[in-house]
Amino acid sequence: MYGSEFAILGAAFIFIILAGVITVAVFYCLTLQRTLEAISPENRKMPPANVWLLFIPIFHWVWHFIIVNNLADSLKAEFEKRGVKPDEARPSYGIGLAASICWCTSWIPVLGSLTGLAALICWIIYWVKIAGYKNQLSISEIQNVGNIKKQTDILDNPNF
Repeated sequence: MYGSEFAILGAAFIFIILAGVITVAVFYCLTLQRTLEAISPENRKMPPANVWLLFIPIFHWVWHFIIVNNLADSLKAEFEKRGVKPDEARPSYGIGLAASICWCTSWIPVLGSLTGLAALICWIIYWVKIAGYKNQLSISEIQNVGNIKKQTDILDNPNF
């Protein structure tokens, strides 16, 4: 009787952990997608919806490298277009690459426990940086819309 109760508790615990991991992954993908959506279409190196391919098992290890590369190049192009100076040459590329490499090496016996922890830390830092860049793009967009309106307002033209 005790064995079946422990099995049920174990299954419930695994279900709760799995549900939490999926929830966090959904919010992560939403951040990536919204960041790409904040970038003008001509500067995007990939469609925003493609971030959801991270849910494909095993393939996501390779796909994360592609997302990190494309998102860094997209952010760089968008910042250059808007005349904003980012804090990195390729925004978020270094920490994103580190997270991707650490995730891939986390399956190596013995070394994996260390690189798994490093992957988690790098991934959280990457996520925070991407969210920060998304917010920076949103603020820049609001300021640019205000500047365009001020420049093209007919009533402000003294020659009218």
